[in-house]
Amino acid sequence: MPRVSTSTRTRPGLTVGFDLDMTLIDTAPGFGSVLTVLGDELGVAFPVEEMTAALGPPLDHMLAPYLPADQVAAAGDRFRALYPHHAITSVPLLPGAVEAIAAVRERGGRVVVVTGKYAPNARLHLDHLGLEVDALEGWVWGAGKADALRREGASVYVGDHVHDVEGALAAGIVSVSVLSGGCSRADLVAAGTHAVLDRLDEFPSWLTGHHPHPAEPH
Repeated sequence: MPRVSTSTRTRPGLTVGFDLDMTLIDTAPGFGSVLTVLGDELGVAFPVEEMTAALGPPLDHMLAPYLPADQVAAAGDRFRALYPHHAITSVPLLPGAVEAIAAVRERGGRVVVVTGKYAPNARLHLDHLGLEVDALEGWVWGAGKADALRREGASVYVGDHVHDVEGALAAGIVSVSVLSGGCSRADLVAAGTHAVLDRLDEFPSWLTGHHPHPAEPH
């Protein structure tokens, strides 16, 4: 899959990567709306509630059980085309997203978003919600996230899915998991994550324990 990456700042010592869907934003309302419109167009009754409860895998993987194999790619393209019109304004930040990013900034760090979402649509979410990040890379999944995390110099990756854990471990960095997605604590621990947080708003405290604020000048 093609990747899109944009960087806007030089790199201090601390760089924290974040997944997007169900880590920083609650994508379920928008995803469900687009899925409903796509289903109407295709004449397919997608199980919207079930599919939105299991966000994380690539879109084509999620569509595959409900469509002939030769229609999946085109349906994915159509989903991405519909997305800006049906999924941006209804998607909110998850609690703690602003504070988590601020905690990195307070330490002079960089924030990068590494997501399986189509990067132009990911950018629309960031812009609409006013989240300023230093780099965005989209259409990367599982261990495929490792290249982006290494390239950006990330030392921590925060996500909600076992495949986010996979990406962090493949990059050789610390995996922090939140329980805002569809994976249980047991699933995340079994995948090898280093820390599990109930909510993203616990991240600033976790970060304080691992990356204290720089000492105040005397």
